[in-house]
Amino acid sequence: MKIVDVRATTVTVPLQAPLRHSNGAHWGRFVRTIVEVEADNGLIGLGEMGGGGQSAEEAVRGLRDYLVGHDPARTETLRFMLANPTASLYNNRTQLLAAIEFACLDLQGRHLGVPVHDLLGGRVRDHVEFASYLFFRYPAADGSGEVRTPEQLVAHARELKEQYGFTVHKLKGGVFPPGYELECYRALAEAFPGDRLRHDPNGAWSPEESIRFAAGIEGLRNDYLEDPTWGMNGLRRVRERTAIPIATNTVVVNFEQLAANVRDPAVDVVLLDTTFWGGIRPCVKAAGVCETFQLGVAVHSSGELGIQLATMLHLGAVVPNLAFAADAHYHHLTGDVIAGGPFRYHDGGIDVPAGPGLGVELDRDKVAEYAELYRELGGYPYDRDPGRPGWYPLLPNSDWADPSAAGPVDLGGR
Repeated sequence: MKIVDVRATTVTVPLQAPLRHSNGAHWGRFVRTIVEVEADNGLIGLGEMGGGGQSAEEAVRGLRDYLVGHDPARTETLRFMLANPTASLYNNRTQLLAAIEFACLDLQGRHLGVPVHDLLGGRVRDHVEFASYLFFRYPAADGSGEVRTPEQLVAHARELKEQYGFTVHKLKGGVFPPGYELECYRALAEAFPGDRLRHDPNGAWSPEESIRFAAGIEGLRNDYLEDPTWGMNGLRRVRERTAIPIATNTVVVNFEQLAANVRDPAVDVVLLDTTFWGGIRPCVKAAGVCETFQLGVAVHSSGELGIQLATMLHLGAVVPNLAFAADAHYHHLTGDVIAGGPFRYHDGGIDVPAGPGLGVELDRDKVAEYAELYRELGGYPYDRDPGRPGWYPLLPNSDWADPSAAGPVDLGGR
């Protein structure tokens, strides 16, 4: 095969309710860019990346001269064609590289009639477990879906557990004062005494605050405490003062940082993101390093639609040392761009796709619908809070949202 064209389409897919995080919020929708790589045999491979709009589409089209005539089976060369480490100091294309790698692996699998996990060494599991991934949420436009109090959080977690079978619960924090989030976390532990828990304040706390929070949850059924503070030195200080494993998806996102963590450990669990690491194959390589040095691994979510979720499932299928449930924002979406509708959860997880390539096809009508919705609504500032105009956090943060204040319901979109 040879690549003959590359195309990109930005879409926006509504969420059940706006999701709050330490820097701001997802304002009621995800914006993603769908990438299509066409080969000379008529096959089309699918990729996906975060964000979008004219700039993202132009960035993908800008790779056309790099890719036309390239054999999609030569995925290793893509690292240096598109994201050479020294060139990336001036033009970082890691997310672009990931989307193209997804599509090239998809093309290979389609051409050979095998799933991507067969190209990566073969699956060791058929079903990938997921955590519930709980967010504090602003209410939707109709007033539903708010998660602000411990009672609302527990009710939301119970609903997800009943619907999908989750037995692991991850709370995205860094929104409210740490003491209040500790109360919420303990409420989850009390409501689901047999389930496992994890908390992620997105690096918003100081090392000292992180140590205090860790002391407050020791004895609970914790998987890990994820990115309580920012940076390896801060995480190392926390790790030295708690028995709870420390995890990250922010400061070990490439092999240089992984090597630094092996030499002087700051985290126990590395969350592998197929976008942040530049593709599925780098994540498989990193998992092998973690296996060698007895570091835990999990699959990280950066806000996926069905194409990227498929990459996460293939990664989860082939990594032997995947000892933790994966993350996914996926169950917060109200729709998807893949044929047959969204992937279906059962027994707390999702089955690994068995079809050729990534095992997903585009629903062209849905792509058109969500592309039009993007043109109607545009993007949103991920690093701003619609309920707190003009606010932005410091690191470490000390200006927290007020848990007694109800949020906005009209964010200018669906």
